[in-house]
Amino acid sequence: MADFEAVPLPHRDNYSDDDMARRAGDYLTHIARRHSVRSFSDKPVPREIIEQCIRAAGTAPSGANHQPWHFVCVSNAGIKRSIRIAAEHEEGEFYGGKASQEWLDDLDKLGTDHHKPFLEIAPWLIAVFLERSGADEEGKKRKNYYMSESVGIATGFLLNALHSAGLATLTHTPNPMKFLSQILKRPATERPYMLIVAGHPADDAEVPAAALEKKPLEQIATFLD
Repeated sequence: MADFEAVPLPHRDNYSDDDMARRAGDYLTHIARRHSVRSFSDKPVPREIIEQCIRAAGTAPSGANHQPWHFVCVSNAGIKRSIRIAAEHEEGEFYGGKASQEWLDDLDKLGTDHHKPFLEIAPWLIAVFLERSGADEEGKKRKNYYMSESVGIATGFLLNALHSAGLATLTHTPNPMKFLSQILKRPATERPYMLIVAGHPADDAEVPAAALEKKPLEQIATFLD
């Protein structure tokens, strides 16, 4: 334990049970307003807003606090165009035969296909990368732990931050996603985890009715009091 050093808890909230219940309810109302959007406006979003949201994502817990994530934030039109072309190629193969009929039937309820114009229209694409290994303070290779879990939590933080800022989002996971590593020139120690589309919703934006159906509490939780 020679390397272990502790400091007093830097932040502490002391709320009453009533206040906590109110805050939990307010948060539920807030986060329930987040919807996956596929129709975006090209209205610009200042880089500062995205930077703050990335900082929020970077506060997520991670295995051994190695923070095995990297976020590539793209507003460049040429790069977004390249990503769209590559993504639509992979999606074309997915919808054209790779996916099972059951999977396609489930997606049909959401009205999705291989056309992804939002990848060019939305002002920001955020490619989330998982770092298989990192480097210590001396630049030596360092193993990362619980990488998928850690990056998943950070991605959730990011979606929440973007929503809290007033932006619409979409999680996009074309398979495979190796093209993101190539287009964005990421090192071999990283692999693409998810592509997040962020911006303002289009004036005529719609969401599939099926996407509004969420499982009730009794189906997603068990309480052992």
